[in-house]
Amino acid sequence: MKKILLVFSVLATGFAFSQDNIEITPENSWFKTGITIGAPVGDTADFSSFTLGADVRAQYLVNPNFGIGVASGYNHFFGKDNFDDLGLIPLAGFARYYATNKGLFFGADFGYGFLTNANDNSGGVYVNPHIGYHNVKWNFYAFYQNTFAENEFDIQVVGLGATYNIMF
Repeated sequence: MKKILLVFSVLATGFAFSQDNIEITPENSWFKTGITIGAPVGDTADFSSFTLGADVRAQYLVNPNFGIGVASGYNHFFGKDNFDDLGLIPLAGFARYYATNKGLFFGADFGYGFLTNANDNSGGVYVNPHIGYHNVKWNFYAFYQNTFAENEFDIQVVGLGATYNIMF
């Protein structure tokens, strides 16, 4: 599964940047950095009380309404009831649809989530759909994050995030 995700990510990135006359400018390329906070759901709520994380992204606008990019960061799951804390480092591609130049957007991340401090479990397929509000400098969004980890162990979170756009 890891190899399939890697091949898909490389192909998608290669296709996006193989288009003729692509020029990276501050109007179409952004670095996004921010924070997330979430509530574990499902079985994840049995061992974690809440999550706090960092969100880091690089985005290229294909056109004024559609952006693609790469996403990563770190999510810390605070343990409860004698469970240890757990970490999740996502490595994903993402796509977003912006209905207008300021307002509603929809998006999703697809990739692999690497687990830290998890016994006998390195991680799994990572999916993170989100919906939010954006303007030139900020993105505010709600998300549902699911990592289909090894040994039938799913990590699920619902939460809120905010990122600041840095044009490059």
